[in-house]
Amino acid sequence: MSSSYGTIFKLSTFGESHGIAIGGVVDGVPSNFQLDLDAIQYELDRRKPGQSAIVTQRKESDTVQFLSGIFEGKTTGTPIGFIIPNEDQKSKDYDHIKEVYRPSHADFTYDKKYGNRDYRGGGRSSARETACRVVAGAIAKQILDKQGIEIFAYVDQVGAISMQGEVKREKIDQNIVRTANLEDAKRMEELIQLVRKQGDTVGGSICCQVLNLPAGIGEPVFDKLHAQLGKAMLSINAVKGFEYGSGFDAIEMNGSEHNDAFNPDGSTKTNHSGGIQGGISNGMPINMRIAFKPVATIVQEQNSIDKKGEAVKVQGKGRHDPCVVPRAVPIVESMAAMTILDYSLRANALKF
Repeated sequence: MSSSYGTIFKLSTFGESHGIAIGGVVDGVPSNFQLDLDAIQYELDRRKPGQSAIVTQRKESDTVQFLSGIFEGKTTGTPIGFIIPNEDQKSKDYDHIKEVYRPSHADFTYDKKYGNRDYRGGGRSSARETACRVVAGAIAKQILDKQGIEIFAYVDQVGAISMQGEVKREKIDQNIVRTANLEDAKRMEELIQLVRKQGDTVGGSICCQVLNLPAGIGEPVFDKLHAQLGKAMLSINAVKGFEYGSGFDAIEMNGSEHNDAFNPDGSTKTNHSGGIQGGISNGMPINMRIAFKPVATIVQEQNSIDKKGEAVKVQGKGRHDPCVVPRAVPIVESMAAMTILDYSLRANALKF
């Protein structure tokens, strides 16, 4: 089972949604780096359940416990092991799907692949696993920050409501939707609340930017920087689409309009390339947009089948997000940070 990501900076995760704990091992962290453990916990708090009225009400503190690789606040250069205990499991909420496949979940595919699935909250396929990514991403962000590289993300659409106002970074964590404009946040929050009352869910999208990444980071041909960023984002639960730079808008543009003309200092007058050309960073901001589907668990009766292939009715129970994007912002930032740091370390490894 593919449970690792990265080449030099590498994260391996373990655990299930309703097991004793989830956790991971982070390899490739440089030694003697002073880690801010409070900053790591802060990032986990941005992702944790129960933080507002528009997310799942599962109560988890998501308190990370480091087991190795850190001594007197500094990294030792050895693997950093950690766990996050599961504190609020209600496995009985899933007894009704023990023999039943929920529509658009991983129930059917996991059963066909492994012949034995943990049905409690989705087991290994649960988005709870992403908390481990946030730990690794928070470490990566601190290392990148020392190099002047910034990464931030925000919700830019919920359902049919797109963010219309100016992007204001300081507003992202001042509203529970985590969009970058307070006026738009109110409209998005109202939609999520409405959908929740209907026992339904709604999708959305997140924009992510990487600032101050030097030119020359990335690999050509099969391991292009944007290809790896796409893989990173598409590995997040509920992600259905990824674009960078002009993305799908490029279809309707002519080459003369799309080409990014150079300035004398090597920067470009436009940034349709999204900061990446030939799979390698060009020094301009990297901008990405990630689409998330509506959460598959809905509190409405649906037609499905059981393990015998017989028709059944199934209805979601327990605690679930009506919209995943508010909690996914730190996950997107984390996957971007891990990818960028890994490629930066790979670039430095080639220098001699």
